[in-house]
This record gives sequence, C-alpha cells and structure tokens, in this order.
Amino acid sequence: MNLLFVADPLKTFKTAKDTTFAMMREAASRGHVIWACEPADLVWRTGSRVVARRARAITLTGDAKAWFDVVQERELALADADVVLMRKDPPFDSEYFYATHLLEQAEREGATVVNKPRALRDHPEKLAVMEFPQFIAPTLVTRDAHAIRAFHDEHRDVILKPLDGMGGMGIFRVGPDGLNLGAITETLNRHGAVTVMAQKYLPEIVHGDKRVIVIDGEPIPFCLARIPQGSEIRGNLAVGGKGVAQPISARDREIALGVGRVLAQRGILFAGLDVIGECLTEINVTSPTGFQEIAHQTGFDAAKVFVDAVERVAGR
Repeated sequence: MNLLFVADPLKTFKTAKDTTFAMMREAASRGHVIWACEPADLVWRTGSRVVARRARAITLTGDAKAWFDVVQERELALADADVVLMRKDPPFDSEYFYATHLLEQAEREGATVVNKPRALRDHPEKLAVMEFPQFIAPTLVTRDAHAIRAFHDEHRDVILKPLDGMGGMGIFRVGPDGLNLGAITETLNRHGAVTVMAQKYLPEIVHGDKRVIVIDGEPIPFCLARIPQGSEIRGNLAVGGKGVAQPISARDREIALGVGRVLAQRGILFAGLDVIGECLTEINVTSPTGFQEIAHQTGFDAAKVFVDAVERVAGR
C-alpha cells in the first residue's frame, strides 16, 4: 500500500521514542510505501482534488540520526494514497482545524483517513471525557470564576487546566487552603474570556498518570504510567515524568472497552486514554504516543497491532 503520513517535519523526529516513526518502520517492514508531508503542504484548488504539493516517498536507513532517504518527491492527491494517517502533533490550533477540513474533503474524494477528520474535531482531548461520566472524577468546564470557586469549596483539592494545553502545560493544583485560587483562575480564564477545566484532585497520581492505548476499539495489554518526579504533580514525560510500562488493570480495561468501542464506531482507530487511579482524565486522539516506551520495556509491539488495523481499514 501507499501510506501517506501527514506529520511534523521528518527532521524533528526523535526516532528512539517517536510513535509515528514506529508506525512507519513496521509498515515499511511489510513492504508498504511510506509517503510523508506536512499540513502546510495540503492544497485544495477550485475544481480540483486535495493534494499534498510536496509529498515525499522515503525509505528508512536504520541510522538513528539520518534515518530516512527521499526516493521521490512530487504532488500527490490524497485520494490516490491507500491510507492517509493524520499524525500532526498538537496543539489543536486553527491551522490543525483547517487541515481537518481539507482532509475531510479528501475523504469525499475517496481517501481513507486515520483518524477520521470529523472525529478529530468532535473529540477535543480534554472535553471528550465529559461524554463518559461513569468513568471520570468530578469535573467542571466553565469560564466563570464563581463556578470554579464553588467547585473548589465542594471538593477542596482540585486541578485547574486549560482546554488547549499539552504536555502538562498550564496545570495547577489548588489545595484545601485555596491559596492563589483567584490568581490562577484569572491566569487561565483570562478574566472570564477563556473556558477552563477543573477536576477533583486524584491522589493516585503519585502512582502514575497511565496512558492506555486503544487500537480499533481494543486496548493493548500494557499501559505506560507517567510518574511525577520530585515535587511535581504532573506525570507528563515532557515535564520530566518517568515512564514505566505495566500491565493494564481490570479497571483500565473496563474504561478502554467502554470508551474505545464508541470511538472506533466514530472513526477513531487509535486513541490514548489517560487514567489516574480508577478515573479517566483525558482522551487523546490527535497524535497519541507510547508505542516505543512500551515495546522497549515489555517487548510488546503496538506498532504491529496498529498496522494490522490500518490494513483492515484499507480493505474495507
């Protein structure tokens, strides 16, 4: 098959831990042709199909740094690829939003896109958990400072975070003393102009914020617990959390099946669920990661499961 990856610049990949690279490596090992472009390469002209104006066919060299060679570069209509994989990293900003519309047009022209562009738009990664109240901790979404204060009064120990944050950015904990609640709220909601999320603090975070990987509605048997270090409350690897692979628990599996099968029906082939203790906290659908950390520590290769699923989708 011809697989077109819409991703960040290839030269920025950290191949030792990059999940998109793991996908490419597994697909290439099966003889599939790997194409790559960036969202900025997508073009839709009047009366024409959506194309990647600078699609590059690549081979993998096996070298950790100079890890690819370009064997061909040309304009490629997305509908002429067997599968288009949207793997652009967050943030989900206006340009990402516009890219999903171009990808959706490509679908109308016959392209198969993973994850489905409409589903990417319909499942903002923090807000999406609200559809599954049976799996989440008490949560509030608002821009109103009084509502946030009332939520803190009720739960006493809370986490506040922006809806568009990534990698642990902008996450604050406010304990029972309420210290700096007003200032933190003003910082995040910009004096009522921006919507934020408040969640009851889950002390189980000391054991890790678990990334549970779901492929085509089914969880893989291992998760990656991102464990906060030192005085940090955040387990995100981007802020120094330690990634420890471990078998998923019965509760992890219950959450993953309950959420994953709904997502799969909507065109989310690959999702990363964040679970703290017994509670779902986020649903990551844009560019989930964790394949290589799990493979290195357990030997379980999620990339094989993923490419199996891509092959099934292409054959439907």
